[in-house]
Amino acid sequence: MGEATRDAARSVAPVLHDKVIDALGLEITSGQHAPGAALTLERLQQRFGVSRTVMREVMRILESLSLVQSRRRVGLVVQPISRWRVLDPRVIRWRLDGPGRADQLRTLTELRVAVEPLAAAGAARHAAPAQRQRLGALAARMRHLGEAGQLDAFLEVDVEFHALLLHGCHNEMFSALTDVITEVLAGRTEHGLMPRPPRPVALDLHERVASCVAAGDARGAEAAMRELVEEVRDAISATASCGAGLR
Repeated sequence: MGEATRDAARSVAPVLHDKVIDALGLEITSGQHAPGAALTLERLQQRFGVSRTVMREVMRILESLSLVQSRRRVGLVVQPISRWRVLDPRVIRWRLDGPGRADQLRTLTELRVAVEPLAAAGAARHAAPAQRQRLGALAARMRHLGEAGQLDAFLEVDVEFHALLLHGCHNEMFSALTDVITEVLAGRTEHGLMPRPPRPVALDLHERVASCVAAGDARGAEAAMRELVEEVRDAISATASCGAGLR
């Protein structure tokens, strides 16, 4: 094999690898492969047209997410949801892309209600001066982008805002949820569940959270963030009850 051919093969392999992981991850999390179903490398190789090496790596990753379990003489057995690593961003993304989107959004939003108000209070107590200043700038930028209806740019700033709170509270358990919150925010926008423009009350509450954090007002920051995430929860519940955009 020539050098050019080897380079081409190396560049194609990661693309195939990611496509196969996404396809199987989505199928498993969508229920297309029921718990207890057995998957074999040989059949999957034939189906996707990839090498055994690629297929083994794909299944190793799915096994690390506890979506499947390797069993001798059986193959890879699909696991029930109780075994999945449900906080892994890839699992969240697949579930948001599947038919169970409404339930996934509900449970993730309930997680936000439980965590983010306390993170905001922690940021008010512990954030560095630069973090407090940056939070205010992000809230102002969100208002500008939100009122202009620029949702893609708004999402980037929104993600940074919430990530900064999670890191600024100096609680490593909360900080570890940054990628989870990012997937929730991105999923809501990508699936057309974000109002265009964002609701004025949401913009107001982001600014209030930032103001309270800057002032070191832990109770005010917690209350404002609780109101914000509960507003999101109520909006998602209303959308789900109408059946819009969640199938």
